[in-house]
Amino acid sequence: MTVLQAIVLGLTQGATEFAPISSSGHLILVPWLFNWSIVNDVALNKTFDVALHVGTLVGALAYFRRDIWRYLRAWFASIGHRAILTTDERLAWALVIGTIPGAVAGAALEDTIQEHLGQPWLIAMMLAVFGVVLWWVDARAPSERSLDTIGVRTGFGLGIAQAAALQPGVSRSGITMTAARWIGIDRETAARFSFLLAIPIIAGAGLFKGVDLVHTGFQGYATEFLWGFLSSAVSGFLVIWALLGYLRRHSYKAFMYYRLAAAALVLVLIATGARSATI
Repeated sequence: MTVLQAIVLGLTQGATEFAPISSSGHLILVPWLFNWSIVNDVALNKTFDVALHVGTLVGALAYFRRDIWRYLRAWFASIGHRAILTTDERLAWALVIGTIPGAVAGAALEDTIQEHLGQPWLIAMMLAVFGVVLWWVDARAPSERSLDTIGVRTGFGLGIAQAAALQPGVSRSGITMTAARWIGIDRETAARFSFLLAIPIIAGAGLFKGVDLVHTGFQGYATEFLWGFLSSAVSGFLVIWALLGYLRRHSYKAFMYYRLAAAALVLVLIATGARSATI
């Protein structure tokens, strides 16, 4: 791995973790597209993922620092008086409960996903199908619910949707936004709650994979890890800021077009023999 590759992958992670276009899918497709050897280095991929996840985590924490502090205080207050009395307490519990399905599914299915579900042809199909689903739902759903209407039941339902995004190409933020729009949550709120819901999952993934890093070290790639971390942190912060502003005025249609174009490129490369359908 070179510093340039680390920066490209960091930018890819930061840009795609929060945009509804699948970070896990892009982190497979980008090395595959450029024929980088890292795509076949399982050990390096697992450890480098730590730098990328921690980077996007730092970017998200920096952007949502006030929200996180407010909901943490509300959650502990709710525990203290053993009741949910305020909107902030209800949202805090929605985020806590919504994290559970993705955390359980991720821990149980990580090996299966890594070994069987990360093939380029399958990622392309998921990009296309769930891009169309996002557009179709968004175009038909009302925008009648704001952040203060989200409770524990809604949080749990969106958490179940988030768990489905373990398949590369589906997109964690994309499927969560789709489910939120389906039940009438407005576009900006769907994105904001999706980003907040992703923070514990990103943190958990970084911690889980960080255990391996303790044993293996940086494998001589400390500089590359640093650049990957920095580029994913900065790009993650900027993408959150840009997306929330964009979705106040626009629909999700542009993301469908991007997903269809990316899927078409992958399938054309496979069909012409320029790249293999599998890794």
